[in-house]
Amino acid sequence: MPVDIRPLTPADAVVWRRLWTDYLAFYETTVPEAVFHSTFARLLGDEPSDFSGLLAVTDGRPVGLAHYLFHRHAWRVENVCYLQDLYADPHVRGQGIGRALIESVYAAADAAGAPSVYWLTQDFNHSGRRLYDRVGVLTPFIKYQRPAP
Repeated sequence: MPVDIRPLTPADAVVWRRLWTDYLAFYETTVPEAVFHSTFARLLGDEPSDFSGLLAVTDGRPVGLAHYLFHRHAWRVENVCYLQDLYADPHVRGQGIGRALIESVYAAADAAGAPSVYWLTQDFNHSGRRLYDRVGVLTPFIKYQRPAP
């Protein structure tokens, strides 16, 4: 299936929101309305700390998204790239959409001089992990976070 990967634009707000809502539902979470607005604004922003967003489009229909950002790292001189969100509609999974999005993030990282791209997923994301095992390297790190106050 031919896929076009392109940057998000202001005109993508409705389709982006649909895809990101589905992504959040997959991970059994929701976010407040204010987060939808701030996230989309940051995806379109031009501050160095802002995210970048990509859409995967097939036959004129957006079917996937990726959000990524560059940040400093204490163990490197160069920035690193964090692929925060990656999603493909269930009806197009297994057709190369996720791989195309990841490869586009890899290309953006290369263009920015960021040799490292990393991401997290949940252990139950079996279909995603099959792809990740082909395009990435599983690390031994375990994530911890602060408990809710």
